[in-house]
Amino acid sequence: MPEGHSVRRLARQFSDVFGGETLAVSSPQGRFAAGAALLDGHMLTESQAHGKHLFLHFDYALVLHVHLGLYGAWDFGGDAAFRGASSIGAPRKVGERETFDDGGGLHYAGPPAPVGAVRVRLVGRHGWADLRGATTCAAITTAEAADVLARLGPDPLRNLPPDRERFVTGVQARKTPIAALLMDQKVIAGVGNVYRAEVLFRQRIDPLLPGSSLPRKSAEMLWDDTAAVMGDGVRDGRIITTPPSYWSGDAALPAGDEAHYVYKRQGLPCRVCAVPVALAELGGRKLYWCPGCQEN
Repeated sequence: MPEGHSVRRLARQFSDVFGGETLAVSSPQGRFAAGAALLDGHMLTESQAHGKHLFLHFDYALVLHVHLGLYGAWDFGGDAAFRGASSIGAPRKVGERETFDDGGGLHYAGPPAPVGAVRVRLVGRHGWADLRGATTCAAITTAEAADVLARLGPDPLRNLPPDRERFVTGVQARKTPIAALLMDQKVIAGVGNVYRAEVLFRQRIDPLLPGSSLPRKSAEMLWDDTAAVMGDGVRDGRIITTPPSYWSGDAALPAGDEAHYVYKRQGLPCRVCAVPVALAELGGRKLYWCPGCQEN
């Protein structure tokens, strides 16, 4: 499932490509026909991300609310003036960092025929966006969008002044393992399985430690580190949690297996202490950690 940095990149791309434009909105698949009819011909005024939720605000207090879930993805394209990623979501191409090859340049004559189950298509002057496979795709009001936001925890990528304290309070009030709390979108919005494993390792926190047992200072540092690495993810278009000293050669970015400390490295020696990385299941999701570095 795309994590918060991907959705933040989506919001930025929609703002850059379609912001201030009146869009043609359709549902080639037909499942979003009623919602598309409400949004068609309206101007995109704001693109907002909070955690894993995307809110595309249109005039007349209309909002397209999208949660990609496990299988949702946006594909983009356009003319020579279009600049952005060609695909963001899951399953993804190499992808979020990959610029679109328009293939048409000055001869662009609009978007291609829809391929597959396109739930919603947005078309502007210079580009188009197709959504497939999303868990949530709904046309709602700004009031309804505010209700969704009120149910979500603080987003480390927004990192507003009260957010850190809200996170610390929420964690310390629960006896649930900290690894489960990091995946609870009501506690912290946007963290998924990769960031969960990596920030707990970076902070040397036992993933099974109850939130109520996590010292305040540790909880504050956990929030700060999460905000930092997710911010890096927005910049880089991928999750990188290791420093350059762990990368081979003089590469500007790490190879895929060098980007993480513990995620999907079960059975391999820890990069720090050489103890094999462990794998377990917690709340239906795979949990990776180092028993040597993350002792309670």
